[in-house]
Amino acid sequence: MKNLLLPALLALLVSAQSASAQTSPPAPAAPDTLRSQLVRGTVRDKATGQPLPGVTVLVKGTTNGISTDAKGAYALTVPLAAQATLVFSSIGYVTREHAVGRARVLDVVLTADARQLSEVVVTGITIRGVSSVSGSVSNVLAGKVAGVMISDKSRRSSHASPRLSHPAREEAGAGDTYATIKENAFFEVKKAPLSTFALDVDNASYTNVRRFLNEGQLPPRDAVRVEEMLNYFRYEYAAPPAESPDPVRISTELAVCPWNTAHQLVRIGVQAKKIETAKLPPANLVFLVDVSGSMYGPDRLPLVQAGLKLLVKQLRPQDRVALVVYAGAAGLVLPPTPGSQPEVILDAIDRLQAGGSTAGGAGLRLAYATAKQHFNKDGNNRVILATDGDFNVGESSDRAMEQLIVDQRESGVFLTVLGCGRGNLRDSRMEALADKGNGNYAYLDNLDEAARVLVAQFGGTLFTVAKDVKLQIEFNPARVANYRLVGYENRMLEAEDFNNDRKDAGELGAGHTVTALYEIVPVGSSQPLVDKLKYQAASAAPTAGQPATAEVMTVKLRYKQPHGLSSKLLTQSITGAPAAIASASPDFRFAAAVAQFGMLLRQSEQRGTATWASTEALANGARGTDADGYRAELVRLVRLAEGLSGSKAVGKR
Repeated sequence: MKNLLLPALLALLVSAQSASAQTSPPAPAAPDTLRSQLVRGTVRDKATGQPLPGVTVLVKGTTNGISTDAKGAYALTVPLAAQATLVFSSIGYVTREHAVGRARVLDVVLTADARQLSEVVVTGITIRGVSSVSGSVSNVLAGKVAGVMISDKSRRSSHASPRLSHPAREEAGAGDTYATIKENAFFEVKKAPLSTFALDVDNASYTNVRRFLNEGQLPPRDAVRVEEMLNYFRYEYAAPPAESPDPVRISTELAVCPWNTAHQLVRIGVQAKKIETAKLPPANLVFLVDVSGSMYGPDRLPLVQAGLKLLVKQLRPQDRVALVVYAGAAGLVLPPTPGSQPEVILDAIDRLQAGGSTAGGAGLRLAYATAKQHFNKDGNNRVILATDGDFNVGESSDRAMEQLIVDQRESGVFLTVLGCGRGNLRDSRMEALADKGNGNYAYLDNLDEAARVLVAQFGGTLFTVAKDVKLQIEFNPARVANYRLVGYENRMLEAEDFNNDRKDAGELGAGHTVTALYEIVPVGSSQPLVDKLKYQAASAAPTAGQPATAEVMTVKLRYKQPHGLSSKLLTQSITGAPAAIASASPDFRFAAAVAQFGMLLRQSEQRGTATWASTEALANGARGTDADGYRAELVRLVRLAEGLSGSKAVGKR
């Protein structure tokens, strides 16, 4: 297989080098405005008037289509023909057709179809091949880019593995692999007063869950990581003061727990400083793209290519990009090229094709070697790996791949992992690689998500402001009897790891926010986890007024500068009485709703009185301004999940 692929890699290299030598790239062909027109519009829920993201808008009788963005908006090039018709469809809504005629703006409302949701039976995954999808991301790019065409130009070679369809399976998500999650239990403060964990800004789990729900399936339990669902959303936390030397700031809030009113809920928020794109340090980026047979299909390589094109449009002249590919062998398709030559970079991305086995280890080694060869000590040096994680040649075990990443991160080259595809998604492997590589992991379920990760969050995704960030919480036994951390199961640390600067932890990018929730059982709760002991000496009861004035807990945070070796300590205490959930901030209530949603999807034993209805109401009442529409989208996903849950007892209204 290697021998078959090497000529193709060499051809790519020669073509890319020839393109880089051109002083004036050919002008793009003018669009045929006489035979087509751009139609824009917004799709809304008829009952609520709220915009509907994720609605499929398709030119009837063709494969030309798009999904509405976070604001329910779409923009699609439509043939200028009298019979042209757009079909609007979404799970849980009645499909609607609308003739286009010569309309330039076409707003549509969809009616909910409760019967459709209640009758859905999950039998498996079917991937439908799409040859061309035109997607508007103008809402994310603020008008800089009107749209992007994903054209599946890839052709299977004689040794490619087609992935266009999968047979129906008995279990949703069959073929994908996820790390087993054992949910955090309650700890007794008197026996375990410290809770320590590494921060995690990954949010791949949320987009993967969204993909399952939009395709009419409940996600596998282990695909649901509550902390990644929490951290998908932005919250209005106080930013570090401009004059502060610290790139992060802690904020806290205490209120009654909505799924168990006898308990309390603590929100810990961490805000990283924001940096304007123009002021970010120069970037030395290496795109490492999996072009193996498993990447064949419109939701894999073509989607990755479209996402990387969006990123290229954000590059500045001082930034440099190289392109490495791997399949049966690894090759350098594009040497480091300045951002002032976007045509050369885009041409190299366009030439990628899927086919062959997957030499992931060889590709990683070549990508790191390329990044180190052009290392910028004053800049951001990063490998961006785009793959479905299906490594099957070379280093094939998770441990071997992780060790390769650990050995390389000490050089100062960080790793970002972009996951894609379904049916053979190696989620656990990609998450581990990103964690070990001082980077973050995102799952691309559509083009809008690629734009969100690589454009709207350009700084946070690619530029680290603090590394090895970890939290340690000390609880006051006078106020807290028991506690549990909601999520972060695979980020837990030992207490002594907090002061150990050699212990790897999480990274924060520019503008990132991180949210953690603790459910606590207060001293004197009407629903204690364990009854008072009859034969043991009881500790002194808190004095009058102490519960409202004594500290509940102290939050300690350690971080290092991106190229630093020693950590710095920040602390903040939490005092006061818990607020009623109705009086808590919108951010607090929305985060609590997201946590409830995750627990319901996981069928958590800790979900208490949470239901789909209460979760929807809590989230809907805490949407706030919701400028990007993502909070409204979560409300829609809760409704989808309720319908898909069918007769299951979990979360029934």
